[in-house]
Amino acid sequence: MTPAAVPALFPPIVPGQVQRWGGAGVLVARRPGLPGLPGLPGLPGLHPEVPLAHLSPAERQVVRALPAWRQAEWAAGRLLAKRLVGAFLAAPAAGVEILPRDDGSPHVLVGGSPAPALHVSISHTAHHVAAALAPRPVGVDLCESASADAVRRVADHVLSPGERSLVGTDRPDALAGAWALKEAAVKADRTGIFGTAARGIAILGLRPPVLGGRRRAMAWQAGDAVLALVLAAPA
Repeated sequence: MTPAAVPALFPPIVPGQVQRWGGAGVLVARRPGLPGLPGLPGLPGLHPEVPLAHLSPAERQVVRALPAWRQAEWAAGRLLAKRLVGAFLAAPAAGVEILPRDDGSPHVLVGGSPAPALHVSISHTAHHVAAALAPRPVGVDLCESASADAVRRVADHVLSPGERSLVGTDRPDALAGAWALKEAAVKADRTGIFGTAARGIAILGLRPPVLGGRRRAMAWQAGDAVLALVLAAPA
């Protein structure tokens, strides 16, 4: 007898389609499927998958300063975020820039001017890239189920005993979801996953995701990864 399929913890999300939730928008894609990749090969010091034609001069300056291994994923995330901003504003993506703040977090410029009413977050794994956009601070994170063993090894540093009991250790998607929720939350708060901040963000529920501190959270299954979206608590 074939064993019954284990129900998925999180609903699926369709790659390439904007998902709107809680006033935010999120977009995920498989990295090899992004339009504009590969980019322009033969440029010294530049990863061949960088979509140079889709980046502004300021974005090109940033990507050229990155290590080669980091260039393609950075560019892929910005390409997706630019498309998401363009969809929200009904504006050409070519007029959108996603540039780093001093702390490295991304912010949006449209027509060369900052867009303070828009908050953006970006995440990527080896196989996926995601971007989220919202009118209040937002965090997005991807964690592959194959990373469950790594999450188990650091669980004591990130999850409280109550959270470990809630999440369990037998389901890779649950572990990936817990990590992605914590990572997305600290991004929304603009803090760090390995400091004390992550332990202060309580996971109260996983299906559906519920976080402490008046944050709003959602999670989806994106292929072999869990995608988490967190909106920071209102000011």
